[in-house]
Formats: sequence, C-alpha cells, structure tokens
Amino acid sequence: MGEKPGWQGRFFEDFEVGDIYRHVLGRTITTTDNSWFTQLTMNTNPIHVDHHYAAKTEFGRPLVNSAFTLAVVTGLSVSDLSQNAFANLGWEKVRMPAPLFEGDTVYAWSEVLETRASRSRPNVGIIRVRTVGTNQHEVPVIELERSIMVYRRGHAPTR
Repeated sequence: MGEKPGWQGRFFEDFEVGDIYRHVLGRTITTTDNSWFTQLTMNTNPIHVDHHYAAKTEFGRPLVNSAFTLAVVTGLSVSDLSQNAFANLGWEKVRMPAPLFEGDTVYAWSEVLETRASRSRPNVGIIRVRTVGTNQHEVPVIELERSIMVYRRGHAPTR
C-alpha cells in the first residue's frame, strides 16, 4: 500500500452557492475552557466565572463567554471552509439566540451564500457563508455570517 494524502481542505473553486457543510466535529465546553478564555480576554463579568453569582441569575449557572462561542464555532468550520484561507475578512450579523452553558457540546453547520473572484488578488476568491452553532439539543446558540478570502487551486503555499 502506498501513502495516501490526507484532507487538504477546499479551494475557492470547490464552493458553490447553496452548499451546506455539516461540520463533523463537536466540542464540549468545560468550566476550565470558559474560565481561562474569560480571564485571558480580561472579561470581568462574573456571569462567566463566579458560580455563586451566576446561580443567582435567571440562568442559574455560568454562561459561556460569547467571544469563546464565536471562536469555537469558527474553529469547528475551518476544515470545511477556511483550511486554505488567505485571510478572514470579517464576521457580520453575529447573534446569540440562546445561551450556551458549561457542559454543553457545540456543533456547527455552514451554508455558502456567495462566491466571487477577488478584484485585487487573482490567486484568491471570496466566499461568504452563514454559520450556525447549536448545542447538543440542536438549539441554535450562535448565528453569523463570515467572509473569507480563499486560495484558488494551485495557488496556496506548499506545506
């Protein structure tokens, strides 16, 4: 048997408007994840790190830091969307329709909304996607649109 190449990710030409990718990995959020990310980013709201305080809120327990939720859901989508990205161009329309709690597992899926050639760089194209992150009960906990500049096939740096 010979060596077979692993997954290399998608290039600009691989994306079509309407494509839906159900990202294969999930991520269970721990108390340590939430606490470390919150402290690392200097977020002083006790709802993320003070279990005694959080128990007195309407949620009854700590909320996962929303910036961490955004980071994890973006990460879950990388192998399908931005493994061959030249640059992230931005996130828009970020909404948190339901809370995410420590102990929840996050899953995500994305839909391609738009593809277009870059006007300034012939070696890349731009895709715009809608990504939804859900908890283990399939309740959406984050929704966003993301624009990504992706290499065209044959133009990515070699690894």
